[in-house]
Amino acid sequence: MSTVQKIKTQAPARSETKTARQGNSRQQSRFAEAANSPLSLAGLVGAVSFIVYSVFSWLQWQSFTIRSWDLGIFTQLATAYADFRPPIVSIKGDGYNLLGDHFHPLLVLLAPFYRLFPSAYTLLVVQNVLLAASVVVVAHLAIKRLGKITGACLAVGYALSWGLQSAVDSQFHEIAFAVPLLALALSALLEEKWRSAWIWAALLVFVKEDLGLTVFVIGLVMAWRARTAAGLWLSVWGVGWFVLTTKVILPAMNPGSEWAYQSQLNIAGLLSDPASLFNPDKVTTVLLLVAITAGLCLFSPLTLIVLPTLAWRFLSDLPVYWGQEWQYSAVLMPVVFCAAIDALGRRKVLSGTRLRLLLGTTVMLIAVVLTSQYAFEKLADPAKSFPLTTVASSQSALAAVPDGVTVETDISLMSYLADRTEVFWIGNKNPAPEYVLFDVSGRPGLAPNAIAQEAEQRFPGTRFVTVYADARYQVARKE
Repeated sequence: MSTVQKIKTQAPARSETKTARQGNSRQQSRFAEAANSPLSLAGLVGAVSFIVYSVFSWLQWQSFTIRSWDLGIFTQLATAYADFRPPIVSIKGDGYNLLGDHFHPLLVLLAPFYRLFPSAYTLLVVQNVLLAASVVVVAHLAIKRLGKITGACLAVGYALSWGLQSAVDSQFHEIAFAVPLLALALSALLEEKWRSAWIWAALLVFVKEDLGLTVFVIGLVMAWRARTAAGLWLSVWGVGWFVLTTKVILPAMNPGSEWAYQSQLNIAGLLSDPASLFNPDKVTTVLLLVAITAGLCLFSPLTLIVLPTLAWRFLSDLPVYWGQEWQYSAVLMPVVFCAAIDALGRRKVLSGTRLRLLLGTTVMLIAVVLTSQYAFEKLADPAKSFPLTTVASSQSALAAVPDGVTVETDISLMSYLADRTEVFWIGNKNPAPEYVLFDVSGRPGLAPNAIAQEAEQRFPGTRFVTVYADARYQVARKE
C-alpha cells in the first residue's frame, strides 16, 4: 500500500477518535454540571436529612417509645381512607368523625401508601419524606440565591432546626403536609413565580383550619411584593376557608356541634392580663425563632407569616402550646428560613460574600449547638434514649390480642394495635370491648387480674379473664 493510501485510510480513524473524544468530553461536562447544580446538592442534603429522621423514627418504633395517642389516631384515619370509608376514629370516641376535630381533607393522600404498607410506621416514613422534601426545597432556594457553601449551611441549619426535630420526635401529625407546602409557596414567592406560589399556598387550607389565617398573611405579602390583586385574592381565599371550616364544616361534623378548639382562643384572658404574653415559655419560643436564623429573619417581611400560628398558640390557656416541644413549631421553620434567605439575597448590607458565608455558617452552628437541647440529642446514645428492655414484654402483650377485635387501651401500645384492631382509648366512654390492654408498670404490686376486675367495673354485666400479665402489661379478654 502506498503512503498516500495509508494516509487516506488512517484519516477517518483519527476523525472518528476525535469525534468520540469530543462526545465523551461533552458527556462528562453534562455530568459535572448536573453534579454541581443547586438541585443536586439540595437533593443530597435532603437525602441525608431523611436518613437522620428515619433512623430516629426507627429507634422510637422498635423500642416501643410512643409520644402520644396521635399516631394511633392518624393510623385509624389512614385505615379508613385506604378502605374508602370516612375517617371514623374510635380512639377519639365511638363513631367519631375526625373531620369534626380538625379540617384536614388533604390527609386522604395517605391512603395509597397505607394500603400498600398497612402499619402505623408507614405514617412515620411518609412524614419523614415530606419533611425531607421541604429541606430539598429550602436548600435549592438557598444554594441558588446564595451560593453552594452559604446555601448548604443554611439548608443544614433548617434540616436540624428545633421545630423539625420536635415534629419528628412527636411522630405523625397533619402538619407534615403543611411544611413542604409552605416551603414550596414561599420559595415560589421569592422567585416571583406568583401562580405557583398562589397554588401551593392555597392548598394549605386543606391541611388544618388555622392555616387559613397563615394563607391570609401570605396573600398580603404577595400583594405587596407582586403589586397585583392576586395576593389579595389569596388572602380572601384563606380567610374564607377559615370562616367556613370553623363556623360551618367543623361544627357540622363535631359531636358537640361546635369548633372544638374555639374556647382555647382566650382573647378575654389576654385583655384582662396582657402580661401573660410575656410568659417565659412564650418569650423563649419567640427568641429561639429569631436565634435559629442568627436574627436574619428580622430583615424580611416574610417573618410576618408566623404571626397567625403564634397568635392562636399564645392565646390558649394550654401551656403545651407555648413552648418548643411537640409539632406546633414545625410550620414556622420554612417561614423563618425563607425569610433569612430573602434577607441575605436582597439586603445590600448583607450582600458581602464573606459576610454571607459567616452568617450561613453561624446559622448551621447554632442549629448544631441547639440539637443538644432537643430531640436529636438522643441519637448520641441510642441505647440509653431508646432502651430495648421492654421489647419482649410488649411483643408478648400484643401477641395476646388477636386481629380484628375491639380493644380498650392506654397510649402505651395503641399505635401497634391500631392497624389490626378497633382501638378505644380508656379516657372516653366506650362500648364494652372484647379485650383490654394496659401498661401497669407504674402500679407495682398489682394483682395479675386487677385490669380484668377494673374492666368489669367499667362495664357492668361483663366478665373479663386475664390472658397475659407481667410486671409491664396486663391483657384481659371478655368472656
